[in-house]
Parts: sequence; C-alpha cells; structure tokens
Amino acid sequence: MALSQDDIQFIKAHMSEWLAEQSLGKPSVVYEIELRERMVRVEEALKHQGELMRQGFEQMEKRFEQMERRFEQSDKRFEDLIKRHDHQFMWLIGFITTIAALIIAAGKWL
Repeated sequence: MALSQDDIQFIKAHMSEWLAEQSLGKPSVVYEIELRERMVRVEEALKHQGELMRQGFEQMEKRFEQMERRFEQSDKRFEDLIKRHDHQFMWLIGFITTIAALIIAAGKWL
C-alpha cells in the first residue's frame, strides 16, 4: 500500500511533535537517572575547576610577593648607591673647592 501525498505531508507536519512527545514529554526513568548523573558530574567538574582557580590565584599571589621583595631589595641597593655617590660627590666638590682656593691664593703670591 502506497502512501498518498496528503499522508506524507501529514506525517511531515506531525513528526517533530510526535518525537517530542516520546522523548521529552514523558522521560523514562533511565533518562532521568542519566540526567542526574550528568548534573553530578558537572557539579564535580565545576568544584574542581574552582579549586584549580583558587590554587592558581594563590600561586600568583606568592609570585607577586616575591617580586615585591625583589623590588624592595633593589630599592635598598639604589638608596645605598645614591648615598655612596652623594658622599663621593660632596668629597669631590670639597676637593675642587680646595684646589681652586689654592690656585687663587698661589696666583696672589706670584
């Protein structure tokens, strides 16, 4: 028995409706169990992902603290270097002033 064109159109028009009724309208017990298992797996994955993110942030915080300590050490070194050069600069100015005074004094005597 061959289907008429009207029968084919009717089947096409209602096929999605029938499939939706079968699969989603009344989900089977097995389907519900599978959904619950998937939900549990997703929740566990989210918890694990959250833990990984927390660990990553802790490691980043440690690295920032290490970098901060390094910058503090560098600041101390630069401060020491500046103090040393300030002392040397003041000594040099004093030396040049003394030499200039001696040259001026020697010029007056000649």
